[in-house]
Amino acid sequence: MRQAVDAPSLRAFMRELATRSGAEGRVYITGGASSVLLEWRAKTVDVDVTIIPDSYDVFTTIRDLKDQLNINVEFASPSDFIPEIPGWQDRSKFIVREGKLDFYHYDFYSQCLAKIERGHRKDLADVASMLSSGLVEKARLLELFERIESELIRYPAIDARDFRRAVETTIASA
Repeated sequence: MRQAVDAPSLRAFMRELATRSGAEGRVYITGGASSVLLEWRAKTVDVDVTIIPDSYDVFTTIRDLKDQLNINVEFASPSDFIPEIPGWQDRSKFIVREGKLDFYHYDFYSQCLAKIERGHRKDLADVASMLSSGLVEKARLLELFERIESELIRYPAIDARDFRRAVETTIASA
């Protein structure tokens, strides 16, 4: 069992990834890792990342780092759970540049909608933090949900009506 990831170990991972891979590109951090960096949680079970462009050097460095730092790293993004929201890269928030890699928080609207859809307790606490901190605006969240709503047909495990109700309930209670 690997150790939970806290902010210092996450920042060490980011530094080492950039230094050892020597790669150029963008790394999008999502999920619990964003919550840890924003100090909404002390720890998370893994670091979820999306790499653009794909890089063999980054992939092999991650394989080695997860063992050396004793942390879990997953290639995951909100678009693994819900349709990709147009403009997500433009809305992603810059964290830091390490070497030639730029690290970003994956678009908070995408993260928020994916977390609402999943409905886990920790996820919903993160959603509340995104809304209360102003990283996500209620009206915009509903607007972006509506932009992907017709594409939910591609995700048979998601009941579009239930998902809409969950989004509306979250907005109303925020």
